[in-house]
Amino acid sequence: MPLPVTALYAGLLGLWVLYLAFAVIKQRRAHKVSIGSGGVKLLEEAMRAHGNAVETVPLAILLLALSESLGTPALLLHLAGLGLLAGRILHGYHFLNEQKEMKLRFYGMVLTVTVIAVLSVGLVGHGLAGILS
Repeated sequence: MPLPVTALYAGLLGLWVLYLAFAVIKQRRAHKVSIGSGGVKLLEEAMRAHGNAVETVPLAILLLALSESLGTPALLLHLAGLGLLAGRILHGYHFLNEQKEMKLRFYGMVLTVTVIAVLSVGLVGHGLAGILS
């Protein structure tokens, strides 16, 4: 079964994760640090932006794919995908921007956690309905 909505957001988020990875590479080269952060604050921040995305995006994409495969309406899937994409970009931009605005990080995490929570609860409900029927 094709999953076009999941494919769209997985692709966009994959590109965002690559962008964050290149931000780490840029800092490593600029500060000549090959392993760890070398105590360089900008490198540490780029690493956390990338690391946090790598920690949250795969689970969210899996939840989105399962939801789509179970017939969740496309509008809800797009809302979840857009929420996740916006959340990850806001969160990452906080770390990469010299003007550290905590509201970007805060709203980025709120969006990300909300999407993961809503998709998770929906899947639990769907799973229980299938088991109990």
